[in-house]
Amino acid sequence: MEKQGVEVVVAHHERATLRVGDVFLKIDTDQARTEVEIDAMERAPIPTPEILWHRPPVLALAALPGAALGRLGEPSTASPAAWAAAGAAVRVLHDAPLPPRSGRGIDELATELDTECAWLATNGVLPTDVITRNRRIAEAALRPWTPVFTHGDLQVAHVFVDGDEVTGVLDWSEAAQGDALYDLATLTLGHPEHLGEVVAGYDTEVDLDMIRAWWSLRSLRGVRWLVEHGFDPNSPGCEADILRNQAMRA
Repeated sequence: MEKQGVEVVVAHHERATLRVGDVFLKIDTDQARTEVEIDAMERAPIPTPEILWHRPPVLALAALPGAALGRLGEPSTASPAAWAAAGAAVRVLHDAPLPPRSGRGIDELATELDTECAWLATNGVLPTDVITRNRRIAEAALRPWTPVFTHGDLQVAHVFVDGDEVTGVLDWSEAAQGDALYDLATLTLGHPEHLGEVVAGYDTEVDLDMIRAWWSLRSLRGVRWLVEHGFDPNSPGCEADILRNQAMRA
């Protein structure tokens, strides 16, 4: 029998995900987060990984067929039709009945934006003009929205496709009632060249400026987390790189 190795998919002091053959093992000391993930996968009307077993703090999931739609900092090899299919899957999710959990509201997001911009400036992580321009862009996202069933962390690496078909979506621990455009912005973060395909698949009118506002808001909120968890936000396609590109575009 061929010996199977253990692949570390992601690991930091809050949680870790390991792959052993066709099984993913998610280790999370915050069981409330795991319960949110399990509940969301049971409610979601789109493909999700099969839950094999759950013995706290470990959740075992079956691997999804196919490959991730893309990775931050790398060109996506997925077809335009696959990106459109991802947009269509997000639309199905957003049309589903709301989950019980409420996401962050406008006031909480505004407070986080204040805090993170101050931290970025104080620690000299980014030039002041980059912070200021992105904050101006980000503030547009702080407006009333109609809540939908959002994934909450719909990174491109969390969407799996096989050919032109979506085979499943991973990592539902942030699922909640939220702004539909936040999911679309997260999916296309670092891959703006595929925004048109995603919107075409989503098949409803979308405010592209609001998606760009969420790119800035998510990135401003994310840099400190990356730094504190041992990741480099300046890597190509990552948050600091996105913020610089957004500032130049502005």
